[in-house]
Amino acid sequence: MNATFEPKILTVAEARAERDRLHAEGKKLVFTNGCFDILHRGHVTYMSFARSLGDALCVGLNSDASVRRNKGPNRPINSEEDRAYVLGSLRAVDCVVFFDEDEPRDIIAKILPHILVKSRDWAHYVSGREVVEASGGKVVLADMVGGRSTTGTIERVLEVYGARGKINVKAADAAAKKEECL
Repeated sequence: MNATFEPKILTVAEARAERDRLHAEGKKLVFTNGCFDILHRGHVTYMSFARSLGDALCVGLNSDASVRRNKGPNRPINSEEDRAYVLGSLRAVDCVVFFDEDEPRDIIAKILPHILVKSRDWAHYVSGREVVEASGGKVVLADMVGGRSTTGTIERVLEVYGARGKINVKAADAAAKKEECL
């Protein structure tokens, strides 16, 4: 595949160098993190909001092992490589960096972003908050898009296709369209 665009998937050291470059130019690096297993509108809206707060957005992505520890043995649905590629292809995302820990505090301390963004449902605990604020940065809580979640997407897929076992997707879609017309 001869792509004209490849997402930037960086090491922690490369992400820190990018932060330092931006800082020297008087610009701000925004950081957020998550599993981002099945990308949906809520994720994209969240990334766009986070990016609007600074000059570049770095997304810390939970490794597959970290997702399994946090979400259970059936997750992630998509591999870390696939999740990173899709995330990094979003216009709002400047780079992606993996972390294997259960929470991102250590990676945040190494990258030291100017702005740390988490969704409002994490208001009770923002991992890395103290590191960012101690260095003069700030933490911003983002509103969530109602009715959008990876768990909800998985539940909907199971509701529509789960009981049918292995399915012919085209036939199932045609049947669903026929039902909608009734």
